[in-house]
Amino acid sequence: MPTTTTTPIRVAVVGFWHVHAGDYARQSVEHPGTELVAVWDDDQDRGRAGAEQFGVEFVADLDALLAREDVDAVTITTSTDVHRDVITRAARAGKHVFTEKLLAPTVDECEEVVAACEAAGVALVVSLPRLYHGYTRAITDEIASGRLGQVNHARVRLSHDGAVVPWLPERFFDPTTAIGGALTDLGCHPVYLTQLFLGARPDTVQAVYRSVTGHAVEDHAVVTVGYPSQAIGVIEAGFVAGTPFTIEVAGTAGWLSYTDQEARLTAGGSAYGDEPVTIDVPEDAQDAFGRWVDHITSGTRADDNVARAVELTRLVVAANAAARVPATV
Repeated sequence: MPTTTTTPIRVAVVGFWHVHAGDYARQSVEHPGTELVAVWDDDQDRGRAGAEQFGVEFVADLDALLAREDVDAVTITTSTDVHRDVITRAARAGKHVFTEKLLAPTVDECEEVVAACEAAGVALVVSLPRLYHGYTRAITDEIASGRLGQVNHARVRLSHDGAVVPWLPERFFDPTTAIGGALTDLGCHPVYLTQLFLGARPDTVQAVYRSVTGHAVEDHAVVTVGYPSQAIGVIEAGFVAGTPFTIEVAGTAGWLSYTDQEARLTAGGSAYGDEPVTIDVPEDAQDAFGRWVDHITSGTRADDNVARAVELTRLVVAANAAARVPATV
C-alpha cells in the first residue's frame, strides 16, 4: 500500500446521514495528522448544514469531490444501503476510507468493498470502537489467561432511548436505507464483542425482534448464538431503554462482569478466591480513527479490523434472517 506523504492528510466527509458523521468530522479537525476540507451529501440541505457547521466547502457532485487532488481520504457516513457503491467509487479514485458500521448490507458486498480497497492500495478501516476500549482488553486478557476455565457464556447489552424520547432520526427506521433497526445499528457493538469473546462463527443463530414504537424495523432485539464448544452468546440491543452497557463472560472456573454504570470490571468464582475481586482496566488504546491515520501514513493494512467487520456483517445478516422465522412454542 502506498504511503500518503501529504501532511496533514486532507479528509472529506461523504454523507451526513449517520448520527456519528459529525463525530468523525470533528476528529478530522482535531487530529494533528488530518485536515477537514470538504463535505458531500446526497441530501444537499443536510450536506450544506454539515459543511457550514465545520466551516468547509460543500460539493454537490460526488464524482467531482472524489476527483479532487486536495482530497486524500474520506469518512463515509452515508446510509448503509449505498456503502458498496460509495466506498468502491472512493477506492477507485485512490481515496483512503474510514467508514461507519455496517461495512455493507451483505457479505458479498463487503467482500467487493474489501477487494476494491485492496486493488486500489487504499487504507480501509471500519469504526468498531469498543474493540479498543480498556475493558475489552482486560476481559480478553482474563480469557487468554485461562483463569475462567472453559468459557461457555457471554452476554453483551447495549441500549439507548433514542426511539422513545425521541432523538434518533426517523431515517434510522427506514428498512431500505438503514437495512435494519436496533440490531443492525447499535447491536453491532455487542455482536463484534461477542465474536471477540466466543468466536467469529457460531453454528446456530436465533433472534427475537420487536418494535415498541411501531416502526418498520425493530427497536429492540435479542439474538442468541451457539457454538460447537457448547458456549452460548446473548446479544441485546435496543432503542427503547437507556440501560447500562453490560458485559458478562463466564467459564467453568470463573466469571467476569463489567458495566459502564460503575466503570468497573469484577471477577469471581473458584479461580478468584472466596470473594469477588476488581480487575484493573487499562486506558483505552488508540481509537479506530487514529489507527486509520496511522495505516495511511505508514502504508499498512488494517487486516484484523477489516476481517472483523466482514464477520460482523455475516452475523448481523444471519440474525436478521433468523428474526424473520416465526417463533414456535
